[in-house]
Amino acid sequence: MHEHLYIPGMRSIRLLLAIASVCGIAACESGTSEAVDYGSVIAFDSTRLRIVTGSDTVSLRVEVARTSAQKSQGLMERRSLPDSSGMLFVYTEDQAADAGFWMYRTPIPLDIAFADAAGIVVAIRRMEPCTAQLASGCPTYAPDAEYRYALEVNAGFFARHGIRVGSRVLLPDFSAVR
Repeated sequence: MHEHLYIPGMRSIRLLLAIASVCGIAACESGTSEAVDYGSVIAFDSTRLRIVTGSDTVSLRVEVARTSAQKSQGLMERRSLPDSSGMLFVYTEDQAADAGFWMYRTPIPLDIAFADAAGIVVAIRRMEPCTAQLASGCPTYAPDAEYRYALEVNAGFFARHGIRVGSRVLLPDFSAVR
């Protein structure tokens, strides 16, 4: 299950970091990998990602979540996300079909695509913000298929760009991503 890190007393700092992160990712338009700095709390690398559909190739800038802390933080507390941006969750082993994500403390609606080790999209889910006070009150969005990668973007992004099950995510060489 996708869990979120909680540090008591960090709510206002998180909000400032979330605002800074959105500005930081929008400014990341060069072709090189750049670190997005969340102060001493959590830092994410970013890279350009392409998705091949039946008729087009879609490009977007993603933050890369590889560590447990990064995966726990995810897009929590973000108030917005630039349209051609997202977060890619990278796992070193296949994840179980029932290992889903939740939207605890994530106020923006998101789409999530789950991809296998070859980058083929095996499932897409729409995730709605959860207003529950406890994480246990939030629904889990599972792909019902094993996956190695999960890509979160603004709700509706996949439909607008013709991305569906069977589309292919062209994965970067993660050894080159700082």
